[in-house]
Amino acid sequence: MRAETLTLVRILVIGLVAYLVIRAAAAAARRLERDMSRGTGIGGTERAKRAQTIGRIVQKTLSIVISTMAVLMILRQLEIDITPVLTGAGIAGLAVGFGAQTLVRDIISGFFLIFEDQIRVGDVAVVNGQDGLVEEVNLRTLVLRDEKGAVHIFPNGEVKTLANMSKDFSYFVITVGVAYDAEMDRAVEAMQEAASTVMKDPELSSHILEPMEVLGVDAFEPGQLVVKARIKTVPLKQWVVGRELRKQIARVFSERGIHMPTPHMTVRLDRTSPDASRSRAD
Repeated sequence: MRAETLTLVRILVIGLVAYLVIRAAAAAARRLERDMSRGTGIGGTERAKRAQTIGRIVQKTLSIVISTMAVLMILRQLEIDITPVLTGAGIAGLAVGFGAQTLVRDIISGFFLIFEDQIRVGDVAVVNGQDGLVEEVNLRTLVLRDEKGAVHIFPNGEVKTLANMSKDFSYFVITVGVAYDAEMDRAVEAMQEAASTVMKDPELSSHILEPMEVLGVDAFEPGQLVVKARIKTVPLKQWVVGRELRKQIARVFSERGIHMPTPHMTVRLDRTSPDASRSRAD
């Protein structure tokens, strides 16, 4: 009875120690996140994203390793020979390794995604043609949530194309249609005035890194010239700045009498009677 009680105490101690170590590892990972994300501006934001991604990976990995060790130690206390278990696990692992090459490929690809800092939690990215906010970067999968709330899960080994739209900085690219008979210089000045108004907005000025750059006439289209411009912003703020920029361009164009081309439809009605049409045909 005394031996059974001692074994139970040891099992409880192992479980408690494992729990405390996991909690300590989680606290250390959170502290690592805070230390890595110190600072302000773009640098601080980028470090925070990377710290959050690494912190989650570290917490999950340590939890799995510590839990596995605790289970093996508890089996030892129960006088269960773990040698066959380890041997069987090794053989099973070898068999699974041959049959799970896709899984191994996903894990290796995920390691390089994280190690090379290609994408982080909180980024906006386009993966295999699907855009969305990165919610999780795991060793095996990449999780995106699109603007409709749908969650898209991609195995890391299946990521063929990846475009990170919020790393370091972003551009908002805008195209404006101008009539062929409009004065191009006046239209460009109006666009620059609108951009200047946006930059003076106290709520948006901190999001803008550089003044708007007008790239010039980008295309000839039926009924209009297309003028392209872009403005450099901090990550994830390009759409907020872009919406206000469009609003101000429309306002300045209206004030200066610069009209944007509008589509027209011409309808012709043939009022000739059917009898007259048949007589001309004869």
